[in-house]
Amino acid sequence: MNTPKLFSWIGITAVVLFFLFFSTIVSFVTDWWWFSEVGYTEIFIKPLLVKTSLGIATILFASAFLIGNFLLAARSKTSWNASLPEALVGQPIHLNKGTVKKISAILSLIISAFLGIIIAYNWHDILKYFSAIPFGEKDPIFNKDISFYVFSLPVLQLFQSVLGILAFISLLGSIAIYFLRGNLSIIGLDRKPRVIELNPFKKIKIDPQIRIHISVLLFLFLLTSAFGAYISLFKLLITQSGPVFGAAYTDAAVAIPIIKISIAVTFFIALLALFWGISGKLLPIAGIIILYLLVGTISAAAPGVFQKLIVAPNELKMETPFIERNILATRKAYDLDKIEEREIPADKPLTAEDIDNNKLTIKNVRLWDNEQLLSTFSQIQEIRTYYEFASVDNDRYVIDGEIRQIMLSPRELAAESLPNRNWINEKLTFTHGYGVAAGPVNQVTSEGLPVLFVKDLPPKSEKKELEITRPEIYFGELTNDYAIVKTKSKEFDYPKGEENVYANYQGKGGIRLDSLIKRILFAIKFNSLKLFLSNDITNESRILYNRNIRERVAKIAPFLTFDRDPYMAVADGKIYWIFDAYTKTNFYPYSQPLSLGNETLNYIRNSAKVVVNAYDGKMSIYQIDQKDPIIRTYAKIFPNVFQPLSEIPKSLIPHLRYPEDIFTLQTNIYTTYHMDNSQIFYNKEDLWEIPNIPEEKKEQINADAGSQMDPRHMIMKLPGEKAEEYILMLPFTPRNKDNLSAWMVARNDGENYGKLIVYRFPKQKLIFGPKQVISRFNQDAEISRQISLWDQRGSQVIQGPLMVIPIEESLIYVRPLYLKAETGKIPELKRVIVAYENKIAMEKTLEEALARIFGTNMENTIRKEVEVSAEPEPADQTFQDILKQSNNLYEEALNAQREGNWARYGEAIRKLGETLKKTAQ
Repeated sequence: MNTPKLFSWIGITAVVLFFLFFSTIVSFVTDWWWFSEVGYTEIFIKPLLVKTSLGIATILFASAFLIGNFLLAARSKTSWNASLPEALVGQPIHLNKGTVKKISAILSLIISAFLGIIIAYNWHDILKYFSAIPFGEKDPIFNKDISFYVFSLPVLQLFQSVLGILAFISLLGSIAIYFLRGNLSIIGLDRKPRVIELNPFKKIKIDPQIRIHISVLLFLFLLTSAFGAYISLFKLLITQSGPVFGAAYTDAAVAIPIIKISIAVTFFIALLALFWGISGKLLPIAGIIILYLLVGTISAAAPGVFQKLIVAPNELKMETPFIERNILATRKAYDLDKIEEREIPADKPLTAEDIDNNKLTIKNVRLWDNEQLLSTFSQIQEIRTYYEFASVDNDRYVIDGEIRQIMLSPRELAAESLPNRNWINEKLTFTHGYGVAAGPVNQVTSEGLPVLFVKDLPPKSEKKELEITRPEIYFGELTNDYAIVKTKSKEFDYPKGEENVYANYQGKGGIRLDSLIKRILFAIKFNSLKLFLSNDITNESRILYNRNIRERVAKIAPFLTFDRDPYMAVADGKIYWIFDAYTKTNFYPYSQPLSLGNETLNYIRNSAKVVVNAYDGKMSIYQIDQKDPIIRTYAKIFPNVFQPLSEIPKSLIPHLRYPEDIFTLQTNIYTTYHMDNSQIFYNKEDLWEIPNIPEEKKEQINADAGSQMDPRHMIMKLPGEKAEEYILMLPFTPRNKDNLSAWMVARNDGENYGKLIVYRFPKQKLIFGPKQVISRFNQDAEISRQISLWDQRGSQVIQGPLMVIPIEESLIYVRPLYLKAETGKIPELKRVIVAYENKIAMEKTLEEALARIFGTNMENTIRKEVEVSAEPEPADQTFQDILKQSNNLYEEALNAQREGNWARYGEAIRKLGETLKKTAQ
């Protein structure tokens, strides 16, 4: 082939490949721009280089190994032909030497590419293998550091599988080629001069070169099998065969010795395979194979027989050391080994004085449930149809000098709800949400609606601690499409009466569209010709994408697992999202596995927190666990990704909280693993469970857990502590019983962050559990009568979640009741039910219900609370002031009517009526 023709073919091939992989190229380039913009190019480059290197190296090695063996099998000084019989493939097929070589090469490349993809997919495991940080703890059977199981074992399994596949395919393919060549045949079917007599009763003869080739491949295959058996030794510690997870007595006494024998036998067979290749003597290998089959039979039957005859009659005595290992490992793996347990006598009755001494706890009882609050916000604070409240987060803020629990909900933009949906509106004009609705968890207006510290548009804050100077939300939970800012088109900011307020994006987030190639590639990426042709886009314009915060953080840290519930915090006048990130594995020896979503794990740590700025999308990953070997390994792999916790803005530190997902896992595992005595554990004498509350139908960590109570963040003074703090709490009941046995808290503040405490009640004392309290609520005549009365009037009664509130050494139960009109959408908080021991009270406010239970000493507290929550009214209003106020309310009612916001319209009319009454006074 002449040079011009060669270059032509190269050019044509390059063009074809370019078009075949064009979308991949576009994705690659735009991803590079995005990672450069967010400052995490290391996350983009290193995995890409590692995956590419691993994939190419595997393909080259595998293809060289396979093709080399197949060519060696097909090699011949003379040409040869072979035919596949019609009975085998449906029609006769004739093959020659060249055709077999081509087919072998193609199949080799396909298999190699498949293996290369598998190896490249496991890039993070391979990087962890080479950067592993020791755990500093060793397993009790093989004396290996835990890091061997977490970092090395997955990689050893991977390479054993790949090498075994290569050896097996090479062996099988080579034998097939030799058969096609006629070098292998059965006497009676083929009587060519170079015949191999494969008769089990006669001596087998084979060409020495062919025999050596097959024996070497057989040796390699048996060697990988022996290595697989070696790996299975360690897998005994991360599987379950006995009463607990991990190697049990039978495994240690029988299974491990048998596996070691099978490893030795397999290795000996591999050596005999080489001996057969050199000498041609097959009899020794036949004897060893019989021995191997015998060992396999024994290994399958012996453990079961040994378990039934030897272990089962004396199981507790024999399994005790293994049960103790399981308890110790499980508690360590779920970070429960340092848990503090405290006994509560529960013999001191609560008094009005105790309630008064815990006023801050009472002041922060969470009366507003997330679901009901979302329904209320959607009616009174969405303002326009294209705004939506997607979630409610609760946090603590120091308000007027005291800690208060606040519920916040971001007002995000729902592009699918725009009245006029077109490209300009969705991508250039309506680009962001605006502000939040926020208020205390326990305060209610006279109409049964939540008191709001932050409300309306633009956001008005009654408390300086919640002032927001940058209310725009470009990155959130709802946003899922790209937006282009700094364009010639006006960017909608927020509505103001009959007019709209417009603004220009001032942030540095997004990729500048300052070149023609960027506009072309992004137009292709988002399949939008308008993005390329629009005259509104300038060189200063920026494109924002990956704006959904879940997708955003997953893209920069694909090796971390994120909590299902990101939460929002207001600090320094800005809105931030905070994600809790976990490191996990299911290779921790002897630790009991649990499910988190669709994954199974038996080790977990809340090792990092990711902070996302809702305005410019800036992301920072902070390493909060300095001891976890997995996060330390990732920090070694990506040295520029993780920042120390000391670098987090000081204004955000008071808003960090213990995550709910890991706490749910810890409480689930603790229901069994609070028993640290092996005999009690074996007999399951003291099993706990998380109480079931049918009304709380929320997604669970474990699908088998039923309708468990959800853990709740609250502000309270822990028994024995001097000040209130923000905690995460969940109670326990004995298995199949309803009384309360204990409760666990995770502390959130300052130096106590992450510390777990379990408060145990005496077993001889009856402490009512949640289910018992709910039954008592349902049986109470007064409560039943009131609910029936509301139902008869056509209103829907919504029973809120039951809250367990620890006070001093006792508990009170609180449950809010909401009322929603049959045709209405706004739930109103109408009653609060309180239970303490045998007493139940249902009143309009929590304070009144407490006063009814604990006596008249609470009246002063009630008056103070009412004075604090009441909205101040002007001392003196002139007729002109009243007239002006009436006019403003009338205008507000008209605006609400035009927008179809009837809840806001009714509220404005009600206030207008009250204002007009003042003119008659």
